[in-house]
Amino acid sequence: MTGRIHSVESFGTVDGPGIRFVAFLQGCPMRCQFCHNPDTWDLHAPVQYEWTARQLLDEALRYKSFIRKGGVTLTGGEPLMQAAFAAEYFDLCHAEGLHTALDTSGIIFGNAATLAPAPDVARTLEHTDLVMLDIKTVDDTMHRSYTGQDRTQCQAFLDYLQQTGKPTWIRHVVVPGMTDSCEQLTAVARHIAQYSVVERVELLPYHTMGIYKYSQLGLAYPLEGTEPLGKEDIDRARAIFRDILRCKVQ
Repeated sequence: MTGRIHSVESFGTVDGPGIRFVAFLQGCPMRCQFCHNPDTWDLHAPVQYEWTARQLLDEALRYKSFIRKGGVTLTGGEPLMQAAFAAEYFDLCHAEGLHTALDTSGIIFGNAATLAPAPDVARTLEHTDLVMLDIKTVDDTMHRSYTGQDRTQCQAFLDYLQQTGKPTWIRHVVVPGMTDSCEQLTAVARHIAQYSVVERVELLPYHTMGIYKYSQLGLAYPLEGTEPLGKEDIDRARAIFRDILRCKVQ
């Protein structure tokens, strides 16, 4: 089995605990208005690497002395678009004693009504030590206009993590004029507070560093004119979350 890998990062420090080997898998069904990696959307676009899970592991093991206290992370794009590959890779990583982290939106789950994940998603999660779940919004109406997708799968994914006791970190991008209001932030924080598996919340300030990619791809940038979130605003957002949650907020 071959995975389509957009790029890799040898010494990642922001995608899970410790120093990590990070692989960005190609393909994503969401079209988040704030996305800074539109070049990862198309599953069939040109990529840097087409590797087997063993080849990706061999690359990670080149840095084992650095990542032995950290681990490996799969992100994207949406890594569960290549769930069979992800499951095989994480299985091999566990055999080498490496900690595994999955950065996902939860948009690819399975049967939301019965909380039954698709087989390859279930296998991936069996070999995942930590899930970093990106919650875009908990407003059902906003979610579709904001990401191009319904929120049902994402919600089922989080419910399944709770059901199975999977250690979870939440990531949430705070966008001026969209998700930065007190009402929106409070709603997200109260929603997260229901889940005991959540160990940590990372609030990420919106930035514009990926705008140039839209021009290169011939795409209009959805948030044209939106300024990056300021320090006072992200500090205010973190204060709201800390008032509601018991877990670590940063």
